[in-house]
Amino acid sequence: MTPSEVRTPFVRLAVWTTILTYALILVGSLVRASGAGLGCPDWPRCFGSWIPPASAAALPPQFDPSQFNPTLMWTEYLNRLLGVTVGFFIIGATVSAWRHHRRDPHILWPTVVALLLTGYEGWLGGRVVAHALAPWIVTAHLVVAIVIVLLLLYATTFAIYWRPVLTPVGGGALPTSDERASRRTFTTIVIAMMAVTLVQVALGTQVRGTIDDALHDGVARTAALATVGAFDSAHRVTALVVMSLAMVTLLVLWAKPPLDRRLALWTYAVVGLAATQVVLGVLLAFVALTPAIQVLHLTVASLLMGAQMVQLLVAWWE
Repeated sequence: MTPSEVRTPFVRLAVWTTILTYALILVGSLVRASGAGLGCPDWPRCFGSWIPPASAAALPPQFDPSQFNPTLMWTEYLNRLLGVTVGFFIIGATVSAWRHHRRDPHILWPTVVALLLTGYEGWLGGRVVAHALAPWIVTAHLVVAIVIVLLLLYATTFAIYWRPVLTPVGGGALPTSDERASRRTFTTIVIAMMAVTLVQVALGTQVRGTIDDALHDGVARTAALATVGAFDSAHRVTALVVMSLAMVTLLVLWAKPPLDRRLALWTYAVVGLAATQVVLGVLLAFVALTPAIQVLHLTVASLLMGAQMVQLLVAWWE
């Protein structure tokens, strides 16, 4: 049986939900890079209304007209609308998981937890606004979004690739004890890499928050990174650790031929994304803190964690 033969209604819905969640992370990074996080200074409404006002003259009296910036307002408002859309998709995925996979805890419970975390994420969004984009709560907001993506990927990958038999997906002989030991080593490295990557993302959000504070205080953009200190150093070190661990997984894979094609594909993807992340970090550190590179940097980080999750699951189940 091939993966295309097991694309259940849940799988199709979960794939789209995961794509939309990634799109939400992309839009969220755009909101952050453009400074639109307070484009709507209240939550869940925007300037006291469910539909944003058309002009500063239409603002309720409790709002300062100087806060009104149409571009930033609509950027933040569309981010919220996408968040609501993702919420409905996750509700649909949860209902589908219950209908089609309620006896499979590897599919049902990750989806249920993703739904619960989505509600928590919405509440965190309100706290981000209430705390005026404080770095610690922005970090929590991003980390929860990534965890939601990982849970959806877990359930989706399990539904696509896992088989309730003791033979490999592609058929053939059962793995030998040496092959099983190699897979255990491989999966241990991937788990460690994922943990370090999550720490790196959290550190990166702290770096970004400190830079924003420096820019707000009038520090020149070219000098803002120098104000970060230990967070920046730790962020760079963890990036190198992630890149090193990605290369180690590749070496472990190469050491035990023949290559598993599917696992090799995801391992190459992880190495490529980790390398891209390092390059983008170098550009940010030594060329310019441009919003476009900032958005790419965060988006690639979330894609990297997703690829690591699939890499781990394929290694477990192949």
